[in-house]
Amino acid sequence: MTSIRFALNHMAAPSLAVDDFFALAKSLGIDSVEIRNDLSGNAILDGTKPEAIREAAVRHGLTIISINALQRFNEWNETRAREARELIDYAAACGAKALVLVPKNDGTGCADGERRANLRQSLAALKPMLDKAGIIGLVEPLGFEICSLRSKTEAAEAIRELGVQSTFKLVHDTFHHHLAGEAATFPELAGLVHISGVSDPSVSVADMRDSHRVLVDGDDRLDNAGQIKALLQAGYKGPFSFEPFAAEVHAVKDPAAALRASMDYLTARV
Repeated sequence: MTSIRFALNHMAAPSLAVDDFFALAKSLGIDSVEIRNDLSGNAILDGTKPEAIREAAVRHGLTIISINALQRFNEWNETRAREARELIDYAAACGAKALVLVPKNDGTGCADGERRANLRQSLAALKPMLDKAGIIGLVEPLGFEICSLRSKTEAAEAIRELGVQSTFKLVHDTFHHHLAGEAATFPELAGLVHISGVSDPSVSVADMRDSHRVLVDGDDRLDNAGQIKALLQAGYKGPFSFEPFAAEVHAVKDPAAALRASMDYLTARV
């Protein structure tokens, strides 16, 4: 039996202050965490200095695997360059190893030629910025039909064509993998796996949204267990990070127990 290396995204318990979130991870025997720049009243949006985040991670014995995320990364312009610089600087100062890169998801930039050109332009612009800081860029295709980068195959092609495998890796998100209907996985290019389940029996795949994403249990419709097993068997050795967005998960009074139950469920099936 291959063991799963679990990690914890702050979205698993977004109401917890960073120090409490780090303590939660440690209590579960998890040593890798992802912090976010989209949680109001929490680091990074509340002005917490990166040095304070670094110190807290060291105190709890944790590795910050990523900051999640630079949004609309494949729409390169002056605003994006500034946002990228700020997040890369923050990542370097807080000790984060990588920056998650999320494509625009509003129905624009989806045409074939445009989509590919935009992706390559952004990767080329980001590479020297990331390399200078020693930060990895984690490209995360989203399975939503309106997304400008749905396909991991397309992202992998661009990374290989540009020869930037040392700078960029892929995020395999089990939710988005299912939504995209893409069979291909790229364990050799994967730098991170995001895990979440959908248990609602009534929602169609086309209508699945972040609000449906819960902790993985026996009702999971996305075959997280199968996806995880296949990635491990194919040689993926990185972390599997819990990233549930559903309000009912965030409202749980004992997040440690809920996460432990999901960890036990997945471990028993892999």
